Amino acid sequence: MNHKDLLKDIGDIRSMMEKSSKFISISGLSGVLIGLYALIGASLAYLKVYGFGGFDYRDHYVTESGVIQYLVVVAVLVLMFSIVTGIVMARRKAKRIKQSIWNTTSKAMLFAIAVPLLTGGMLAIVFIVKGYLGLIASTLLIFYGLALSSGSAYTFKEVRWLGILEIMLGLLALLFPGYGLWFWVAGFGLLHIIYGFIVYKKYE
Repeated sequence: MNHKDLLKDIGDIRSMMEKSSKFISISGLSGVLIGLYALIGASLAYLKVYGFGGFDYRDHYVTESGVIQYLVVVAVLVLMFSIVTGIVMARRKAKRIKQSIWNTTSKAMLFAIAVPLLTGGMLAIVFIVKGYLGLIASTLLIFYGLALSSGSAYTFKEVRWLGILEIMLGLLALLFPGYGLWFWVAGFGLLHIIYGFIVYKKYE
């Protein structure tokens, strides 16, 4: 066995180990698209509240009747498009690399992500009901980051760094109330796009 054959065998073994212990069907391009969806959603929210007048002038306040409902609908639509895009592109990649999208590893990752994600979502609903609207942006960023950090044990290491950055942005959002929309743009939009390009370039 020559040196090239040995390296090829080691590469094959490593690939099989990764497929069995890591969920590597996450698509980098889906991260880019999810980031774009977030930017579109943030733009719709901005236009609803501020119109074209900038931060010095508001067309509406978030507490006005109908505004919070509009923002919730936009957020839910962005979430739905993001989930569908993530699943569809993960299935396509899984088929290409011959990995099942629904296996022991993906189930463990889903559970790890779901606990902090659902907790953060329910906490955000409580804040909406109680009128603590200034805490929603930071809460969702922090718990989303915790979800990514928890699930990163079962997939690419870049997911952990994305989670850590989301948590940091969420904590910063607590220090700058009133600028939650911009932290959402940075966290759910720009960071996702950068992460998606990195994963695509490195693994795909």
